[in-house]
Amino acid sequence: MRELGKPWWERILHAVLYEVCAMAMLVPLSAMLTGQDMAHMGALALMMSLTAMAWNMAFNALFERLERARGWRRTPWVRCGHALGFEGGLVVMLVPLAAWWLNTGWWQALLLDLGFFAFFLPYTYVFNWLYDHFRARVAGRKMAAAQG
Repeated sequence: MRELGKPWWERILHAVLYEVCAMAMLVPLSAMLTGQDMAHMGALALMMSLTAMAWNMAFNALFERLERARGWRRTPWVRCGHALGFEGGLVVMLVPLAAWWLNTGWWQALLLDLGFFAFFLPYTYVFNWLYDHFRARVAGRKMAAAQG
C-alpha cells in the first residue's frame, strides 16, 4: 500500500490548486447565471474558497487517517464517498454565508449552493484523481533520479 501521508506544505498546495482552478471556471459562470457582477460573485467565491480550503485540509487529513485505519484503497466507491462527505460538509457551512452575502433567503442560497454542489461533486472527483496521478508520477521520477 502506498504512503498516503502528506506534509503540511503539500496540503496547502493541494487546497490552493483545487480552489484556484475551480474559481477560474465557477466565478464567470455563477455571475452570468445569477445576474450578479463578477466582483460581487468573486468576493463571495473568495469567502467560500477560504472556508472550503480550511475544510479541505481538515477533511482530507481525517479521511486519510480513516483510509489508513480501515486499509482502504482509493477505489471509485471510496472516491465517491470522499467527494460526498467533503461537499456535504460544505453545504452546511456555505448556505448561511451565501444567504447573507447575496442578501437572499435560505432557499435561494441553498439552490445556489446545490448548483455549486452539482459542479463540485464531479470536479472534486476528477481533480483529486488527476492530483493523485500527478503526485505518483512526480514521486516515481524522484525515486528514479535517486536510484540513477
